[in-house]
Amino acid sequence: MSTACLAQQIERLKKMIASAPTLEVESKPESEIETDPAIAVEPNRNGPTARDEECENLYLTGRPALKQFLRFVRSEAVNPPGEGTLADEWKAANDYIRDLEKGEAGMADDPPIGKLGREFESLLIEFLKNPLVRHGFNTVPTEVAIVELDRLVVYQKHIDLTFVRQLQRRLGPAPSEEDIFRTCLPAEHRTPPVKWSQVHRDKFVIMSPSNDLRFLGTMTLRPEHIRDYPPPGNLAGVIGLALGFSSNFLNAIYAEKRLILNNGSHRAYALREMGITHVPCIVEHVSSREELDVVASSEVRRNPDLYLKHARPSMLKDYFNPKLRKVMPVHRRLLQLTVKFEVEEANVPAL
Repeated sequence: MSTACLAQQIERLKKMIASAPTLEVESKPESEIETDPAIAVEPNRNGPTARDEECENLYLTGRPALKQFLRFVRSEAVNPPGEGTLADEWKAANDYIRDLEKGEAGMADDPPIGKLGREFESLLIEFLKNPLVRHGFNTVPTEVAIVELDRLVVYQKHIDLTFVRQLQRRLGPAPSEEDIFRTCLPAEHRTPPVKWSQVHRDKFVIMSPSNDLRFLGTMTLRPEHIRDYPPPGNLAGVIGLALGFSSNFLNAIYAEKRLILNNGSHRAYALREMGITHVPCIVEHVSSREELDVVASSEVRRNPDLYLKHARPSMLKDYFNPKLRKVMPVHRRLLQLTVKFEVEEANVPAL
């Protein structure tokens, strides 16, 4: 996105900003906000304990597939129940979903998408200058809008409640509208801890406690792009294998009259549990399945009808329904990525 286009977008958005209030907050006493004082953001200076090796996880159950639910609990839970007990829990949730399909059919359709109020004007202009916004959200028509959390369709099956508690403590019991905006659409990004090592000439291993660590793609670089690093020879070019983290913005895709939460599940959960019902969000407007294949997650791409055509798909409100969720302590994990590359050399006939 060029600087001129960015300026035009800012001016256009200024004109779109409404004066009506947009954030709705349900009053909720601090004592009702679930927190766990035993979970500390700072490391335990007395050394690791059994609690340090665990975290609490919420799993959204009752939908396909039972096998996936059993596999997750068996491999992740600290004290997994028997498979018969789990199968009964899953079936009860599945039966309840059948009732929801009748009683709440169409609930995900036509969710409201509101404009930001004037109080967000300076925050919005600052946000739109972020290179991650300019370069990461220019494939389909995109806007920054207010969305209703309960109306979002979700595909993520589990929520790390330990991380949610950390987010809530950081926000405090009564976050301001600016705090909420910066939580959903941060101008600055904290980089989670990362460790990496070269385990072979053509293999690297990268680890992080954040499950957002991912392979970001390849980059072709020219010699002038590489500074303050002694070259191993006379560089003709550099092929970069980029690893890092997503843009980390609360982001939803509007497709076929539904809003699918594409990124930011933990922040959406944390805010909704605190009583906040409407939040700022980047909304990408998709007009075809071909565009959906470009911007949606792999889970949505694999089975789009489950989220776009199902009478009552999984929605963010379901995370809070005791009939549809299982909360359990799970083993704390690190995410590990292994990157390998291969170089082939051959002599071919000259033309």
